[in-house]
Amino acid sequence: MIELAIVFPILLLLFAGMAELGRLMYTYNTLAKATEVAARYLSTQRDIRSSDPAIVAAAKLKGQNLVVCGYTDCTSKTALVSGITTSNVTVTLPVTGDVVKYVKVEVSGYTYQTAVFNLANLTGKSSATFYFSLTPYTRMRFMPSI
Repeated sequence: MIELAIVFPILLLLFAGMAELGRLMYTYNTLAKATEVAARYLSTQRDIRSSDPAIVAAAKLKGQNLVVCGYTDCTSKTALVSGITTSNVTVTLPVTGDVVKYVKVEVSGYTYQTAVFNLANLTGKSSATFYFSLTPYTRMRFMPSI
């Protein structure tokens, strides 16, 4: 019993750390795949080359929505990752005049949100020590269909 009392807190901390690390990797992978989907969608859209700013803004919003909820319209849809909004998604469109044009979709300013186990609380450290801003991005060549 004494040995278990000594080892149990360490084992509990290891279990909590593995669970949170797994969730962190799952969250990052989900965000990275979502940026890939949005970049693939935007790389084929002719609307982003329009001279009408409203059409370009609508296309960018569709790309942002793909990252947030997996659909081009997030009305009444839940987010893929809790706490992410379109304000966390940055879309960089191709620059006119470049020989090779790229679309970049990036998640910025999204801080990982803990689940049941908060390692910072368990160890007495600050949250910034364990949890940091996730910034996955995808850069894809712009090749609209003719």
